Amino acid sequence: MSIASPEIDEQTDLQASTSGPWQTVVWNDPVNLMSYVEHIFRQYFGFSRDKAHRLMLAVHHDGHAVVAEGSREQMELHAQAMHDYGLWATVREAGS
Repeated sequence: MSIASPEIDEQTDLQASTSGPWQTVVWNDPVNLMSYVEHIFRQYFGFSRDKAHRLMLAVHHDGHAVVAEGSREQMELHAQAMHDYGLWATVREAGS
């Protein structure tokens, strides 16, 4: 009977959890004004007025918008920043 090494299992789990790319998704909520969401997208991400407006409309009409894509760690930082601004955001693996 063979028992797998914990180090191998941890390494496999780490690789599975950090594959990617990952996305930050901002979700619609009943609290924040559309103008505020657009303002945050411009201020935090540095989006142009047109891009921030388009993403805000996607949040409003479609219920969510992907606002960034990259490493898991960076997307988690973006999601936390959105939370700090009072927006609802999650992180997901791209293609999910």
